[in-house]
Amino acid sequence: MKKHVPNALTCLNLLCGCLALSLILAGDAFDNSRLVTAAYLVGLAAVADFFDGFAARALGVSSPIGKDLDSLADMVSFGVVPGAILYRLLSAGTLSSSTLPGGNYLPYLAFSLTIFSALRLAKFNNDSRQTDSFIGLPTPACTLVVAALPLILANDKLGLGGYLLTPWFLLGLTAVLSTLLVAEIPLFALKFKNFGWADNRRRYVFIVLAAGLVLALGAAGVPLAVLAYVAMSVPAAERAG
Repeated sequence: MKKHVPNALTCLNLLCGCLALSLILAGDAFDNSRLVTAAYLVGLAAVADFFDGFAARALGVSSPIGKDLDSLADMVSFGVVPGAILYRLLSAGTLSSSTLPGGNYLPYLAFSLTIFSALRLAKFNNDSRQTDSFIGLPTPACTLVVAALPLILANDKLGLGGYLLTPWFLLGLTAVLSTLLVAEIPLFALKFKNFGWADNRRRYVFIVLAAGLVLALGAAGVPLAVLAYVAMSVPAAERAG
């Protein structure tokens, strides 16, 4: 039975992605409460995605089917879902035919993130350099940045709502994240082969820093945590170069 545990977690990831997508695309009018629920489902999908690999290593099981299933689940939860969230946000009133040329069509540019996510996952599956680290921003990290936006809007203590729903910010964020997904930037992975300090110092520091940012800033801390993740990977990339 143990060989099925990682795949069951991967299927939970996929189920959360499907449920999130159904909420995001439900109805014609913008409803941020549905996006908030979808964001929590994305968080659950990310947890399942982390623990399916963790379980596979802990139980000493792996299979080509498991690898393919993981990528297929990730394509939904961390490829289609973030594109759909950005599409909904871009369609939420501030972007209309009266504000920008071609405004009725610009929201569809959000799905460029979905395309680059597919490219990222395909590269990962065929890149031998990415066994113990990543080249380019992982799709779950990218998705957590996008999923944080509805949560920030729902509890906007910092007054960021007026900026987050502007088309220039959302389209710019789409472009930046799409670029990071396929950029040749080495990033450390949160994969623990053991729990010793010496081998996992960067991981432990990042986990503490990320937790502190989220506790202090709420959802607004999530994009900052991902930014810190990229920044903390730079010294390792320089040494590797």
